[in-house]
Amino acid sequence: GGTVADRFNRRGIMIVTQTASMILPLILAALVFTGRVQVWHIFALAATLGVVNAFDVPARQSFVVEMVGKDDLVNAIALNSSIFNAARAIGPAVAGVLVAEVGEAWCFLLNGLSYIAVITGLLLMKLPPRLETDRPKPTLADLTHGFRYVFQTMPVRDLLMMIGLVSFAGFPYSTLMPIFADGILHGGARGLGLLMASAGIGSLAGALALASRSTVRGLGRIVAASALVFGVALTAFSVSKVFWLSALILPVVGMSMITQAASTNTLIQSMVPDDMRGRVMAIYAMSFMGMMPIGALVEGWIAERIGAPHTVMIGG
Repeated sequence: GGTVADRFNRRGIMIVTQTASMILPLILAALVFTGRVQVWHIFALAATLGVVNAFDVPARQSFVVEMVGKDDLVNAIALNSSIFNAARAIGPAVAGVLVAEVGEAWCFLLNGLSYIAVITGLLLMKLPPRLETDRPKPTLADLTHGFRYVFQTMPVRDLLMMIGLVSFAGFPYSTLMPIFADGILHGGARGLGLLMASAGIGSLAGALALASRSTVRGLGRIVAASALVFGVALTAFSVSKVFWLSALILPVVGMSMITQAASTNTLIQSMVPDDMRGRVMAIYAMSFMGMMPIGALVEGWIAERIGAPHTVMIGG
């Protein structure tokens, strides 16, 4: 996906990937409306969406610089993170109401139709012409060159290793949140919603604080401090047995988590050359988004054996 983003027009790639992302929920909506949906359909659609995202995420991350330029990169990435976290908080709540009122099929249909706005926005953009680079190398050589660049560039390598480790060990705490909400803090479904909202509010606050910055200076220290605060806060959450105390700790967890991720993204984007951006951001996506589900699977396996609190404490 990153190699494709470096070789071809990134806006064009995103138009294709967003169109595919629109078609998939529309197919699911049709299957649910007609009553033909089966479990294998959902697995197949989810796997296809994963493939689409492998091309969409590197192109999207690389495209930010083309849209706003390097001077406004810190603000743009932070605002993108704030929108993402606001949507993460609001989206499930809206979906819950819609499922209760009109059923799942309408949710999938509205999800599919929402991509029309995104695709229209991409088509209407007026962008400066992108400087095309020569591509004498075959695709495989481009791919290996991307990995070689990351391993040989110490700051990029260290930032990616750090975000990969935290994504694997720390970020999957949310997967175990239902166990904390019900079995440990005795808050039930309503408590789970409040805990997730608390973490979301913290994430949004962290993203907005970053959006107010005007320079990348000092972001390295912020990455280190955020990782430290995240580990301490997550450990504190794991030992809390009081609902209100846990709800107060989670905004710190959410804020430090998103601050590290967005700061890492900004630092890497400000360092890498444009002709390598797609491949490096693909490796960033693998480290950040790819390690989370693997970590969640491992933490779920560990939690079955030693319990959720000890698992989250080890992660912290």
